[in-house]
Order: sequence, then C-alpha cells, then structure tokens
Amino acid sequence: MQPAIEIRDLEKTYSDGKRALKGVSFDVPRGQIFGLLGPNGAGKSTLINILAGLVNKTGGTARIWGFDIDEDRRNAKRAIGIVPQEILFDAFFTPFETLEIHAGLYAVPKAERRTMEILRAVRLEDKAHAYARTLSGGMKRRLLIGKALVHNPPILILDEPTAGVDVELRQQLWSYVRELHAAGTTVVLTTHYLEEAEELCDRIAIINHGEVVANDETHALLASAQEKCLIVTVDRDLDSPPAGLPAEKIELKGTRQLILTYNRGALTAGDLLQAISATGLGVVDVSTREADLEDVFLHLTRQVAA
Repeated sequence: MQPAIEIRDLEKTYSDGKRALKGVSFDVPRGQIFGLLGPNGAGKSTLINILAGLVNKTGGTARIWGFDIDEDRRNAKRAIGIVPQEILFDAFFTPFETLEIHAGLYAVPKAERRTMEILRAVRLEDKAHAYARTLSGGMKRRLLIGKALVHNPPILILDEPTAGVDVELRQQLWSYVRELHAAGTTVVLTTHYLEEAEELCDRIAIINHGEVVANDETHALLASAQEKCLIVTVDRDLDSPPAGLPAEKIELKGTRQLILTYNRGALTAGDLLQAISATGLGVVDVSTREADLEDVFLHLTRQVAA
C-alpha cells in the first residue's frame, strides 16, 4: 500500500544559509498514528510547513496521499488537514461561520458541508453561534481541529496540539484523535510530551539538526534502549552515594534510596547488588525501571549533538 506521506531527500536552506532540513527521508504508513519528534529547532515545523505549502523546499520530493506537492499541489493540499500550534482564526466570527468560510476556501459545495456534524464531534455544538473570541483556550483548540476537518482529509497533522493546555483537555483531545484514527484517518503528531507519543503512536521518527536519527515502530524504539534503572533502598542513612559502584550514573534520593542507571548490555542488576553489598550496605528493597521514550529521545539527540 502506498504511504500516506512519502518524503525523499527533503532539503531546505534559508536565504541566510541555515540548513533546516538535510536530506530527510521517511514514510508515514496509512492508517497509523505517526509521531514526529525532535528538540526545538530540529526542523519539524519547517517540514510541516513544506507539506502545507507555506514553505518552498530547496531539494528532494514529498508526496501526500500519492500526490506530489509540486506537480499536483491542489490535490496534495486537499489530502491533509493541519492543526497549527498557534491559535489562528478571526475572533469576530462564530465557530459556525469559521468552519463555513474554511469549507468555502476548499471549494466544498454547500450541500456537502458538515459544519454542525463537526461542531458536535469537537463538542462545540452549543457554542456554534457564539463569537470565537468568547471561547476558552480548550474550545479554541477544538475549533482548530474542526477547521482542519472541513474538507474531510484522509491525513490530519497535529502540531503540538496540547501545548499549554490542562490535563483534562489533553485527555479530551486525545480521545477525539483516537476516534478519528479508528474511523480511518492517518494522524501525524508532533509533541514535546513524550509520554503522549509513547502511549499514542504506532511509529515514531526523531529529527535532530535537520536529520532523521531514528525511525521505527514505537515498541522497537523502546526495546533498543540499553539504559535501565535499579532503585535500591539501603539499611542506613547516607550522605552521598558510595564510591566505586559500576553504574553509569548514581543518584541519592533522600538518605537511603540509590538510583543507579546502567547499561543492561554490559551489566546485570545482580552485578550491581553484589557491588552494593561489597560496600557493607544492606539491601532493604529493590525495584527496576525500564527505559521509556524520554530515555531513547535524550540518548539519540545527545549522541548526534556530540
């Protein structure tokens, strides 16, 4: 099956000489929730703006739902709905008017518009005829999602959709995204909340300094992490971690809990426990923590930076 988005050797160099993208290549499979992650300035927004037609690329190709963004720009743009990070719409229109105008920009015939259906879906039906400026921050976020859906695109791109919103709203947004995904929409997500990406995404690409440093299924990325934490409670108070333990990183939490980060390819938890016992400390309690997406992300981005 042809990918929902196909990117090959995509480059962008700005007039000041800055290379935002350096030959980026990856596919977004159809029907998945795809995470596009990276630190600030990594090139994520540039890539999304190229797909949206807001920035011109300087090299490579990109196809959206099979349509080349240069050769078939109109169909490529109709195949995606983009929810920007910034809250952008005219505050003097109502949500109903906002969606109607946006549908008109996409040449959706009046008989085929789903304005009230979309407002119901994003839980804004009761605010359909209130001025948009009176909406809460969470309602405005939902209205942006509604705008992106007026032309019924098969691909939805969410650029930091939960930045600065409270926990309840984040849960509401992700519940609706899951509903869209279950109905067949391909979702591309950028977020700085890595626990969200870990929970939601089927596959994740990580960009750093304009290059793809990882691109794999989420479970495979997590499995590739070599770091693991051993959390040990000892039998007496400590002023500092004992010297000589063969861990990559050692933290003292409180006066009795040691948090040891180690490479599971080189050591085992048993090796560390033996080393702790050799210092004369007694072990009262032990637990372990597997690497999460944050560990993988930090390892990969630090590695490239180095």
